[in-house]
Amino acid sequence: MYLYCEVVADPGQSPLRLDRFLADRLENASRSFIRQKIDEGLVWVNGRACKASYLVKPNEVVQIYQLQEPRAIEIAPEEIPLDIVYEDADILIVNKPAGMVVHPGHGHFSGTLVNALLYYLRNEPLFQQGDFRPGLAHRIDKDTSGLLVVGKNESAMAGLSVQFLQHTAHRTYLALAWGQFKECEGTVDANLARDPSDRQRMRVFLDSDVGKHAVTHWRVVKDFTLVTLLECVLETGRMHQIRAHLQYIKHPLFNDARYGGDKVLRGVNTPEYHAFIREAFAICPRQALHARAIDLTHPITHIPLHFEAPLPADMQQLLTLWEERVATFLG
Repeated sequence: MYLYCEVVADPGQSPLRLDRFLADRLENASRSFIRQKIDEGLVWVNGRACKASYLVKPNEVVQIYQLQEPRAIEIAPEEIPLDIVYEDADILIVNKPAGMVVHPGHGHFSGTLVNALLYYLRNEPLFQQGDFRPGLAHRIDKDTSGLLVVGKNESAMAGLSVQFLQHTAHRTYLALAWGQFKECEGTVDANLARDPSDRQRMRVFLDSDVGKHAVTHWRVVKDFTLVTLLECVLETGRMHQIRAHLQYIKHPLFNDARYGGDKVLRGVNTPEYHAFIREAFAICPRQALHARAIDLTHPITHIPLHFEAPLPADMQQLLTLWEERVATFLG
């Protein structure tokens, strides 16, 4: 057997079932993947295989093994259609659809953006090296749609990485959030770190010594009273930043299951309104978040660049539904 990954339980963690512990800690691992590994005896705690019901305690080391040598598991190029917004000799701008995982990971070693890039750019030296994250200087969540920039060679990749590290590349998102905002614009400046009670979520920590500095600027684009369309500009680029920041100010993203937005948080308590929300959730069965624009400097020519991607069909239909029907429920 060969070690696949290792996770250490937090010092203050309460005893937690092994299958639940791994589901909370492994970002892209499905429950079926976890159950299969446990049933095959490939999940060990403190040096021995354990059942799903084993209670993981503070500081215990959980290891997942695989039967093949690590180098035998390769990220294969796959001929997957890409929506390419721009391309030149050095960079590529891709409009990622919602539902596509960006980086291969636990339980997702095919069908990802990286698999697609490895095929599309298979003749570029950088991509022939089989890098786990070829050319990508940033990422967006699986169920977020929108723009990603890819470096096609080492020089471009290095130049892009510096821009994202120094926050000189700017990303603009469109987000549909629950509730009405009192101000037309604002900023959330609050550190983010993994939530100790749910490791797949991020949480705001007001203690400046905890988490990483994160800043999100927001502006109201369209006020539907019960929900609001926002433009969000990232000053930093932390995991789940917009999702966690909007939850913190009590305006979670519409239909964001991980951050509490998949419930009826505003509106009237009538069967008709609840049916309307169910219809809205079905139209956009994900968090209503789209990476609409990106501004950066070309890493080789140093020319300022701006790219935009239109709202995908699900979010456009969702906004049309609110536009047409919201007055019905305002009284």
